[in-house]
Formats: sequence, C-alpha cells, structure tokens
Amino acid sequence: MDSYIMQLRKVWLSQDGETLADLLSLRHSHTSIPQLKSETAMTKAMEHLSAPFDDLVILHLKTISSASKDEPRTMYNYQSSVVQSLTKILQLQKEENWMLPVMNVVCLELRLLAIQAENTKSKNTKPGEVLEKCAECLMGCFRVCAADNRSSEEDTKRWGMLALVNQLLKVYFRINKLHLCKPLIRAIDSSVYKDHFPLAQRVTYKFFVGRNAMFDSNYRSADEYLTFAFERCHKQSTKNKRLILTYLVPVKMLLGFMPKKSLLEKYNLMEFWDLVEAVKKGDLRKLEAVMTEHESFFIGSGIYLIVEKLKLLAYRNLFKKVWLALNTHQIPVDNLLTALEIYGVEDVDMDETECLVANLIHEGKIKGYISHQHKKLVISKQNPFPRLSSII
Repeated sequence: MDSYIMQLRKVWLSQDGETLADLLSLRHSHTSIPQLKSETAMTKAMEHLSAPFDDLVILHLKTISSASKDEPRTMYNYQSSVVQSLTKILQLQKEENWMLPVMNVVCLELRLLAIQAENTKSKNTKPGEVLEKCAECLMGCFRVCAADNRSSEEDTKRWGMLALVNQLLKVYFRINKLHLCKPLIRAIDSSVYKDHFPLAQRVTYKFFVGRNAMFDSNYRSADEYLTFAFERCHKQSTKNKRLILTYLVPVKMLLGFMPKKSLLEKYNLMEFWDLVEAVKKGDLRKLEAVMTEHESFFIGSGIYLIVEKLKLLAYRNLFKKVWLALNTHQIPVDNLLTALEIYGVEDVDMDETECLVANLIHEGKIKGYISHQHKKLVISKQNPFPRLSSII
C-alpha cells in the first residue's frame, strides 16, 4: 500500500502521464491489493499527496473498494466522480497536456462501467439513463480539451479531443441518439489536427462516421470512411475488420460493387453471399428467403433496413434480364409483371409494377419513361441500365 501511494507521488511530481494512467487504471495489478480498499489507504493518500491530486486518488480507491462488493452502480458513480475530479485538474493545468493519457484511461473505463451499470436492472432508472449521464461526464472533459486554443501545438489539450469523441460516439450509437454525433463530427472535421491524431483513433472515428453517413443514406461518404477504416485497421485485428465489413459490404453493394466470395469466407460473413447471388440474378424469392434466414444477423448488426434497399437493385436486375430476353426498347409492362410473378413476388398487379418501374426511373437506375396509353416501358437506346456506381 505504501509503495503504491509513494509511486503515485513520484509519478505525479515527474509528470509521467503514461505511467500515471497505468497506476490509475482499474485493469492494473494494484487493484488486487486488499489494503488499498481500506480507510488507512485513503488517509495515507491525503497525507502524502497534494491537492487536487489527492482527491482524484481517494475517489479511485473508493472505486476499487466498491468493485470488491460487486456493486456496478456504485462503482460507476465513483468512477464518474474520478472523471469530474480529473476535469478540474485539467482546467487548472495551463499550457500542459501530460495528463491526457490518464484522461483517456479513466474515460474509457467510465464508459465500460456505465455499460455494466446499465445492464444491472433497477426500478429507479430508465434504459439508457446511465449512459446518458456518462456522456455528460465525458463532455466535461471534451469541452476543456476543445477550449484549449492558447497553448502551443505541443502542449495543447486539443490532442485529446478525438479519443473523447470516439468514446462519445460509442455511447450515442449504443443509446441510438445519432443526432448528437453531428456537432462532434463537425468539431473534429474542422480541427487542424484531424489528419495528425494517432492512426488507431482515426480508424475508430472513420468507422463510426461511416456508419452515421450510412444511416443518413449518404452512401458515397459512408464508402469513403468505412474503406479508410478497413484498409488502415491493423491486419491482425480480424474481429474489427469483420465488424467494419459488416457495414462496408452492404454500402458497396448499394453502389454496385459486389464482394468476392473469398473475402466473405475470410472474414466469416457468408450471410452476404446468398444475398449477392440473389441481387445479381434479380431472384426476389431467394432474396426474401435469405433475409428471413439471416434476419437476426441483419437486425443485430443494425443493417436490416439497408439490406432491404437491395430489393430495388434486384428489381432492376430482373427487368434488365427481361429487356435482354425481348431485345426491344419498348417493353410491355405485363412482361415485367410476369417476370415478378415467376420470381416469387406475390399479389402484384399492373399498377404496382408500374410504381416499381417509376421508382427505378426516378432513382436513375433505368433510363426511360412509362407509356400508360400503350402499357409499355420505353427505355433509352443508349445505356438504359447505367452502372450503379455512376448513379448514387
């Protein structure tokens, strides 16, 4: 116990942020020292450590103490106080940023504890309430970092902004409050350091911004961000690469780029392969079967509605097959209706078929117009089914 307290004192005085971050981490070996959970340890901390650092350490020791009692809510509350205490220290430290590693560690552990506390059922709290409070706490640190514009480039706390934004994005995605992501994204995109933050932080950021763009139906941007994340993600991080591909594959498909089977096999994402084949062939029956079979995977990943949009591509590819078979630029709508019925679209009539065609024309997936008088789809003689990548 004495050794730990004196180590903290030494590291604080030498301003060694990396070592201090380890010593204040809940995943460090010191958390298993029984004496640190006693009142004596807290008294020692007050005796040997100067203010306001002593307050931060005492709150950390209380967090450790509550961990042994298996009280996730209490543990979260103490860690929240740790972050608030750290925020005050950061405000007091002018033109220095050596505490940023400590901030990164305690903020990460606050979010993890918030998830644990959230999973502990309680009558007094609503779903997402603990994570919302966690976000407010993280925002306190973010504001301090973002406001530090007088320090030199080397000493500014703005270097800590992206790590905090990543933690906040993870929280907002978890509680489904994506509208709160936009101010954070603006803050990073307007930062002069946006291309100079550590690569690991930028990969995480691009992943979440790419997902956000995907949900906003901004597929070009989603493709750009997610591709950046996938290509620069560490090659040994197979789990993370698979996670990125879960969103990148449907985005690429909507843009007209179909993944290779070998890629899907490598990252164990074969749920997409049957989908690819069904879309390519315009096989609506198979597409429905695939969506039903892998429904839990698509819903669990939050991509079910994106995958549903692939139906329109399947309709386009089916109508293209009809055009190739008839070899005419005036396609009777009842031929399109027959094709839909053959490929498993039930209870469809001429009006619904025309509506489908109208949607495809509106989105630029077919070049042409519908002649209601003659009940025909009249398509362009030049490139009537343009490449999807040139449309979206």
